[in-house]
Amino acid sequence: MRQNHYSSAATRGRRVLALVAVTGTVLALFLALVVAPPDAVQGEAQRWMYLHVPAAWTAYVCFAVVLVASLPMARRGAVRPLAVARAAAEAGVALTALTLVTGSVWGAQTWGTWWVWDARVTTTVAMGLVYVAFLAALALATGAGGRRAAGLVGVLGFVLVPVVHLSVVWWRTLHQPPTLLAPGAGAPIAPAMAWALAASVAACMLLTAVVVLARVRLLTSPADVDAGGADVAETTVPLRVAS
Repeated sequence: MRQNHYSSAATRGRRVLALVAVTGTVLALFLALVVAPPDAVQGEAQRWMYLHVPAAWTAYVCFAVVLVASLPMARRGAVRPLAVARAAAEAGVALTALTLVTGSVWGAQTWGTWWVWDARVTTTVAMGLVYVAFLAALALATGAGGRRAAGLVGVLGFVLVPVVHLSVVWWRTLHQPPTLLAPGAGAPIAPAMAWALAASVAACMLLTAVVVLARVRLLTSPADVDAGGADVAETTVPLRVAS
């Protein structure tokens, strides 16, 4: 009975989260496309910011989740964090790809070129490839030793996240310096743009949370959530990850 109660509560929680995510997305679209004014220099092309920046920041958060989940894997080959690490890494890689695609379209409209191997683009590609390697390591992991190796990739890979963010500060690139979260005074941004960007980031993170939680459920067998099923999880989880 207690387990059924917890299951029902979890289902209701996921539905509420999904509803909030959809509502937040609608609000973000309204603010980004209707309320926020076009940029004084870039014009309407600047509206790509409301997809490009949230995708990048949410990818950072996903990789932070990978870092936390990878720590016990790297230390002792733990099984339980494996599904969370894989789901977050998958979402992070997808968001990194979205960041690169939207950045290319935005760059074509403002810089006149689709792709430039500057510091930001190069480090972002490297970050995405590291987490692709992490997913490959998870798929190939067999036993505690394999999980420790994959966990080590997940831990060390996070080093690239601050490198990507600060690449426009450390090196000369086509990208402008960070408008927000800059080490010092950032460039000004109109209040309407700031609200639209904040709403877009929140919506992206909520939608990603819904997707990651759903993915974790698919990757986790009933034995994994049973407090006494550690021995069963030891044999079932790696098989699911390898699929």
